[in-house]
Amino acid sequence: MSEKKEKIVLDVAYQPQVRTGMDTRRIMINVMLALLPSLAMATWEFGMKPVLMVAVSMLSAVFYEWAYRKLLKKPETIGDCSALLTGMLLAMTLPASSPWWLPLIGNFFAIIVVKQLYGGIGKNFLNPALAGRAFLIASYAVIMTQWTIPSAMAGMNIETVDGITMATPMTYLYAGKPMPEYYSYLNMFLGIMPGCFGEASKVALLVGGIYLICRKIISWRIPVSFIGTVALLTLIFGHEGYGNFEWMMYNLLCGGLFLGAFFMATDYVTSPMSKNGMIVYGVGIGLLTAVIRIFGSYPEGMSFAILIMNAFTPLINSYIKPKHFGGK
Repeated sequence: MSEKKEKIVLDVAYQPQVRTGMDTRRIMINVMLALLPSLAMATWEFGMKPVLMVAVSMLSAVFYEWAYRKLLKKPETIGDCSALLTGMLLAMTLPASSPWWLPLIGNFFAIIVVKQLYGGIGKNFLNPALAGRAFLIASYAVIMTQWTIPSAMAGMNIETVDGITMATPMTYLYAGKPMPEYYSYLNMFLGIMPGCFGEASKVALLVGGIYLICRKIISWRIPVSFIGTVALLTLIFGHEGYGNFEWMMYNLLCGGLFLGAFFMATDYVTSPMSKNGMIVYGVGIGLLTAVIRIFGSYPEGMSFAILIMNAFTPLINSYIKPKHFGGK
């Protein structure tokens, strides 16, 4: 009596046949978790204002996405948490002195114009949070350049603008002025300085970035090539009034370099797919950042450098293609 063999059917319509438990929702949640150390440091420096700004920004981003897709009778996508992450990232690129309504305007541009009008998640060619920040800089330049004195700097002999705000280290670098003593390497690494509240603490951003790399949410190639290019170029060219090494260290510890390298430039949709493409992409961002900082009329070039390279991502993907699964 012959045994009846079980017929096994393999559907080869989708390749490769690999399953993973890391979906879009889990990826977004992990990135938001990685941002919590930076938010905690911002709360210690500026009080509860950063938490309220993040909450308003995240809620408004989710509302815009829900309302747009509801109005056009499209399937809801707020469950993937991508709008929450966009709102959180946008808020963390704002000064602590920003009014509560500023993220409402920034998120409208980020979610509706940059993301949804192009078809939603996976189809936008620019990073929504950075595009929203660029829109706010162009529209509200004064608000976006007012920097509150952190509470940890109370009692220091600080040169203030109006008793409430002060110049950032990037302002001194761009103007070619000597850096004040209270802007030491250690203070800047810890985040004891004014600036956008989500980008101040480099140690908190580094902890979050290492977490994402260890969890294999992001690749090390983009942040390392980005930061390494800025370090190399600023070390080579230097600046009048600063030693070359000193100029390099200040450029690494000033502005939003770490926030951009670990959380903005590594966006799946707007960054290259291949390993070599990621390195080319990171080097391009670093080159543009250094050029804007050294020769441009705006002291911080990170946001614009990433947005410019976002536009070059399809070109990079077309010339530097990833190896096919199982191929040579």
